[in-house]
Amino acid sequence: MKIELENVKPRDIERRSFEIITSELGERKLDADKELIIKRCIHTSADFEYADSLCFSKDVVSKAIEAIKNGACIVTDTQMGKSGINKRSLAKHGGEVYCFMSDEDVAATAKENGTTRATASMDKAAAMDKPLIFAIGNAPTALVRLYELIQEGKIKPALIIGVPVGFVNVVQSKELIMDTEIPYIVARGRKGGSNIAACICNALLYMIDDSRE
Repeated sequence: MKIELENVKPRDIERRSFEIITSELGERKLDADKELIIKRCIHTSADFEYADSLCFSKDVVSKAIEAIKNGACIVTDTQMGKSGINKRSLAKHGGEVYCFMSDEDVAATAKENGTTRATASMDKAAAMDKPLIFAIGNAPTALVRLYELIQEGKIKPALIIGVPVGFVNVVQSKELIMDTEIPYIVARGRKGGSNIAACICNALLYMIDDSRE
């Protein structure tokens, strides 16, 4: 069997990928403000289900972009998610990316309280005196704790990206976030991942500045 490869230059691979995504979406029309986010999730995962499963609160994209421009920092629940976010682009607006999962104090708190590190890391983030965006791609317990902290009036995030992947309390944790008044981008159902959380962050950053530094 002869296998024919497309002759695509390295700098054109992403552009060509988005052309294919647009073509395979067919006549489906995506909201203009959400289109890049949805297509980036599809590009990252090769999963067209994100065109249906991604849920957006009212005006969330404009609110998220405003928060980034005002120096919001991003807190993730995995080092993988942190590594995938374009930190130089975020730094242009005064923001930083944090992940507390490997911190010794977080591990100690989790052990003492009998919780996950993801839960303890949300408590640590809640003590920060900064505007925060949460990008959760792995641990539903992080979303559950965020919900509790919001209900207790201890935190008011600028945005929650809720895309943990898995089977135990994943669906429920996402629904909890969608039941708050906090701006959210959530992948309903079981699918998600740290790569999806990072790509949503990057999509927002590239909507502001597409220089990709």
